[in-house]
Amino acid sequence: MKKMFTALLLILILVVAGCSSNDGGSGSTEKSTLKNIKDNKKLVIGIAPGYFPFEMKSIDGGFVGYDIDLANAVGEALNTEVEFKQFVFDGLGPALQIGEVDMVIAGMTIRGDRALSISMSNPYYKTGQAIMVPAANKGIKSWEELDVKGNKIAVGIGTTGALLAKSQFKNAEVVDFEDFPLAATTMGSGQADAVVYDEPAIAVWRLEHEGEVHQLEGLLSAENLGIAVKKNDFETIQWLNSFLHSYVDSPEELASRSRWFEESDWLDKVSGE
Repeated sequence: MKKMFTALLLILILVVAGCSSNDGGSGSTEKSTLKNIKDNKKLVIGIAPGYFPFEMKSIDGGFVGYDIDLANAVGEALNTEVEFKQFVFDGLGPALQIGEVDMVIAGMTIRGDRALSISMSNPYYKTGQAIMVPAANKGIKSWEELDVKGNKIAVGIGTTGALLAKSQFKNAEVVDFEDFPLAATTMGSGQADAVVYDEPAIAVWRLEHEGEVHQLEGLLSAENLGIAVKKNDFETIQWLNSFLHSYVDSPEELASRSRWFEESDWLDKVSGE
């Protein structure tokens, strides 16, 4: 009887060990992003400049903005160098998946469909989608008035604004552009009737082009922005959430928010790309 009990116990141990080694990959031997950063002594951040005032090119060739401040704060907390790599917004997810960057800090909205391929931190900023039209059309009060055949709605490819516009507008044509500045410039040249994009970026564009554009009242949607890492990197996500809990509303973050969202003296120091 004792031998039988011992044999059953051994089988149970082997079964439990087998289950532990096949836990779906979340506990795999693949290094976490935090360990990679420590080994490489460098944090590589993917960005998509042109998203005012989150990430922009300065006239001296560097990168500036609210997201850049956040990325540098992450690097400082990890006590490591920060390198920025520039992509079009649609290329950020693939760059993260193949390990070309460690994190993406690019005004990326937290969405369920994105979470199927990458993992995202808790929110660090809340924003929403707005509509901008030429000043000559400031009599337009709602997106429904723009949704007529023959109208073109310009959006940034792969953005939440693009997905939202394509789900809302049934009659107007929604046209993808490489980034927001190109979409806005196209509207300014008369080749599009409106732009759908994040409210802070539209607010800055309105400041830069005073009297040329008009922002419709209200938002199409409210959204939360998060930091993206490779899928199921739970160690890094847990660290980022703890970091954001201490960073958001700290004196450092409040100063960054004031500098980029409440002041405008930086407008002549960025390149507009």
